[in-house]
Amino acid sequence: QVQLVESGGGLVQAGGSLRLSCAASGRTASSYAMGWFRQAPGKEREFVAAIGRYGSTYYADSVKGRFTISRDNAKSTVFLQMNSLKPEDTAVYYCAADKLIGVTPSYDYWGQGTQVTVSS
Repeated sequence: QVQLVESGGGLVQAGGSLRLSCAASGRTASSYAMGWFRQAPGKEREFVAAIGRYGSTYYADSVKGRFTISRDNAKSTVFLQMNSLKPEDTAVYYCAADKLIGVTPSYDYWGQGTQVTVSS
């Protein structure tokens, strides 16, 4: 079992930055691939970014060049640095973990989500 707890969401003006954190607990948490997904009201959950066990990264086209995913295996924590935020980035952001990295919301473990609101 892996437990995930996100933090760092909030309200920010367009063009601003936020840094999300996801603390993972449980056995061998550092051996999992980690992903960030988001879900806006009335929309499906969509892929944002993912990072493999050894640091390989993947990004949705909509966030490339603006968002950066990273991980600190010693602290079992994954980060999502979000810069140049746009109103369309407004959503609940979810952290997820799975043995296999992927871009679909089929991860085994999920956090409770953290709200990100970008005002225009």
